[in-house]
Amino acid sequence: MRNISPKQFMVVIIALLLATVAYQEMFPGQAGPLPFIESIDTGPVCEVPLLIGDQDQNGNRVPDALDLVDGARQEVLRKTRYDASFYAGGYPPEGRGACTDVIWRAFKTAGYDFKAMLDQDISNNPEAYGATGQNPDPQIDFRRVKNQQIFLQRYGQELTIEVVARDVENLKQWQPGDIVIFAPPYEHIGIVSDKRLKSGVPLVIHNGGPQASEANVLQNWPSKITHHYRFIPVAESERK
Repeated sequence: MRNISPKQFMVVIIALLLATVAYQEMFPGQAGPLPFIESIDTGPVCEVPLLIGDQDQNGNRVPDALDLVDGARQEVLRKTRYDASFYAGGYPPEGRGACTDVIWRAFKTAGYDFKAMLDQDISNNPEAYGATGQNPDPQIDFRRVKNQQIFLQRYGQELTIEVVARDVENLKQWQPGDIVIFAPPYEHIGIVSDKRLKSGVPLVIHNGGPQASEANVLQNWPSKITHHYRFIPVAESERK
């Protein structure tokens, strides 16, 4: 293979950047770069320890945090199409859904009825949910980012929103099954994956259109991160 001159290398990089811009214009929900651009990382692999709890709600001998990841990843495997439409009865059909549907479906896989938990909390504590609490609608409340955020703030652990590539102390705060929320104008929610880039930054499983995907959303979503929660606590022995 012949050597590539610095000038030729720069031409290739510029071409890749232009391809990324074109890709994001065609698929605005897929905020991350093209997969082959993500792989351009000549540094060593940043090893980040896995820190999860042993809680097992559904008794399948898989920790809940990993069940959340598995449930979210099923949306990617199904190629669930983005659909934020209202559905009578609340639940969209399989193969359709928005970012919030990734969340309750992930919890379902782990053995939790997220809709029932959220609806009950709104009923018991309407003042905590603002306008939703004053006029609740169980057919849609559990599919709204703001309501999910309030519930997780009330019952989960709030963690750092800073992401520092190759910083193990920072990155070990981002663990599989964690939930990340982004600000408007591209308000969004997703589940932290058990897969990481070479830099140690974890991927996020989400549905920002045109279908569910697993991507480098922490670094590339067009809105800033506003919240980071852990609903399933890390085992006491691992909290260091």
